[in-house]
Amino acid sequence: MDSPAKETDTSNPLEEFQETLKEAISFLNYPDEVFSFLKNPMRFLEVNIPVQMDNGKIQVFKGYRAQHNDATGPTKGGIRFHPDVTPEEVKALAGWMSIKCGVTNLPYGGAKGGIICDPRLMSMNELQRLSRGYVRAISQIVGPTKDIPAPDMYTNSQIMAWMLDEYDHIREFDSPGFITGKPLVLGGSEGRETATSKGVLYNLQMISELKKLPLEGMRVIIQGFGNVGSYLAEYLYHLGIKVVGVSDALGALYDPDGLDIPRLMETRDSFGVVSQYSGKPITNQELFQKECDVLIPAAIGGVITKENAEQLKCKIIIEAANGPTTKEAIKILNKRGIFIVPDILANSGGVVVSYFEWCQNNQGYYWSDKLIDQRLQEKMEESFHEVLQIAEAYGVDMKVAAYIKGVKKIAEASRLRGWINF
Repeated sequence: MDSPAKETDTSNPLEEFQETLKEAISFLNYPDEVFSFLKNPMRFLEVNIPVQMDNGKIQVFKGYRAQHNDATGPTKGGIRFHPDVTPEEVKALAGWMSIKCGVTNLPYGGAKGGIICDPRLMSMNELQRLSRGYVRAISQIVGPTKDIPAPDMYTNSQIMAWMLDEYDHIREFDSPGFITGKPLVLGGSEGRETATSKGVLYNLQMISELKKLPLEGMRVIIQGFGNVGSYLAEYLYHLGIKVVGVSDALGALYDPDGLDIPRLMETRDSFGVVSQYSGKPITNQELFQKECDVLIPAAIGGVITKENAEQLKCKIIIEAANGPTTKEAIKILNKRGIFIVPDILANSGGVVVSYFEWCQNNQGYYWSDKLIDQRLQEKMEESFHEVLQIAEAYGVDMKVAAYIKGVKKIAEASRLRGWINF
């Protein structure tokens, strides 16, 4: 996967999480024990998953599941299939999910899972065997009232369906609320596939009002053309916003007059690759140096670093990916006056609609697409304005403000349970 910015980035995602966590806790005047309690997940499971490959050989895959904190309810978080998955990344992502659920006032703690693999090189049968093997390995610590998985990088509704089926076989009863992001016919929710993109869109609309930047003719670059990036590009195109650049794992495309998004949607493959089939590709790093009003990183973490932060030519960054901007880069961007909507706010649409799906599974009553969209927009607007108020009150950036909001909820719930004192 092409990530030129990441090659010079030595940041550790867990350390990035812990640094911002510590900063937020200092503003709340909590004692050191709160940081000690929240800096690492409460539980972390590492598993080996033997899978019979199509050639008959057994390959053993390493998998992880981190549960950061369950003081506010069952933990919630996606499962990613990626060759670069690390324990530190999974732990950090679980922590970010805890903060994200606090920011959006959801009754969850954070979790995350990952398997070190390259799904692009695996057949559907191999992916199914891997998915089922992972569920068998973690089945004792997950469930609809314990820990609820969901799709993430290179996983989708089909993989969620296999995982649900395996869990039902193990438990010997139907548990649609065990996992979210499922196909509709298996208890999935309307709007779940596009939820993260819609959430980013609503954040963009609120930023447009706040900064008095008209949407019509706005120039946007989207780094990543997978599930989130492609749907978002389509929404922006139909609103009259110029998507002047997009990228994938192999390269990028740029047109100052705006790309033909409908044509790109037709040519993209199942992994979001589009640069090899359309126009003359440039590198991801070159794309970051192009002019735009809004830059939306929507792929992997750690792509905006101290090495390239000075070169960005945008006014606003909306973090659709998890952890795309390093701590050092944020300091540079803040000094440059570039407004950043942090990942734990910007991309929270996915977990919000996952929560809606879980509620519908528990009720056995399913909502319309219109109702889902309405409630998602309300939740995103409420969360954005609450974080903005905290940022103004404490004199901090939006990321620290979001952490302050999220940490306050987790710490208070943990205190009331008697786990910590302050």
